[in-house]
Amino acid sequence: MKPNSKRMASSDNDKRKIQMIDIARMAGVSTSTVSRALNGSSLTNDETRQRIIELARSLNYTINQSAKSLRMGDNRTIGVVIPYDSKTRQHISDPFFLGMLGSLADALTDRNYDLLLSRVDADHLDDMASLYDTGRAKGIIVIGQWGHHDQLNELARRHVPMAVWGAQLPRQLYCSVGSDNKSGGALATEHLLGLGRRRIVFMGDTEMPEAAKRHEGYLQAHKKMGVPVDPKLYIKSPFTAEEAQAALLGFLETGVAFDAIFAASDLIAINAMGVLKGQGVSIPEQVSVVGYDDIDMASHSFPPLTTVRQPIDLAGGVLMDSLQEVLDGYIADSKLLPTSLVVRGSTV
Repeated sequence: MKPNSKRMASSDNDKRKIQMIDIARMAGVSTSTVSRALNGSSLTNDETRQRIIELARSLNYTINQSAKSLRMGDNRTIGVVIPYDSKTRQHISDPFFLGMLGSLADALTDRNYDLLLSRVDADHLDDMASLYDTGRAKGIIVIGQWGHHDQLNELARRHVPMAVWGAQLPRQLYCSVGSDNKSGGALATEHLLGLGRRRIVFMGDTEMPEAAKRHEGYLQAHKKMGVPVDPKLYIKSPFTAEEAQAALLGFLETGVAFDAIFAASDLIAINAMGVLKGQGVSIPEQVSVVGYDDIDMASHSFPPLTTVRQPIDLAGGVLMDSLQEVLDGYIADSKLLPTSLVVRGSTV
């Protein structure tokens, strides 16, 4: 390293920190005047405009082009946010996330938009507003509510343009798009009850809105068919492989009898089948298993997994169309997409 390279790097960093407000202070004008001058507005006289341009050039200041594009109305970037939950550490490589990203990428390409992927702490969803406030994104699509309905409502109050993949919840101010989770939960449970199963475990985290709706469907199906629900047949399980395995192993140690599992996701279900087979339990002879999502690996598990199919292939387009309504100044209604039961070897 050259002797003065550290000093030069520091100097460069200082220049990068220069903001429009700093130029305004140095020039003795308002930030709006600086903005107009740097954008070539005729509302600024030639002398002032030239002085500001020369000052900006001397400081190596450059205009944030994405912010400028948003102001000029031609921003073509949509921020796609997958919140990060430090408790579950659900990775972006989760098959459901990858399916959603693929669907969104196709939908955005069809509509001539670019995709900007971002992860934001689930406990601080308000941080994602910076994608819009700084002009990096014209609007935001959020995958999942993550138990933070109130934070999303607050963003809606601030008029952050967004659409959210998730459940429809009480007093909702933002547009959500999601599968009919309650109906899907009922489909899965009615299928198991129709097979004569009476001790059906529900695996999922009912503190999460979508899983809670699926659990509602589970309860509804039991009530419809006159089968009582044993509260011991609930396993609180995150949407991650290791935690799902640990949760089921802990449940098995209790010795509670069961003859079926309805899991709130395919990933949970597939890992549950792995644990059961490791314990010498035959599927579906001793225990039937149903998942939720119909991710690609569901049809390739052993045995192939019976599951509730979400129309992920349609999700991206519906989310983007809903966001476009918001961007156009309309109030976009929340939308429920239909679910269907796909019967495979894990139940028959």
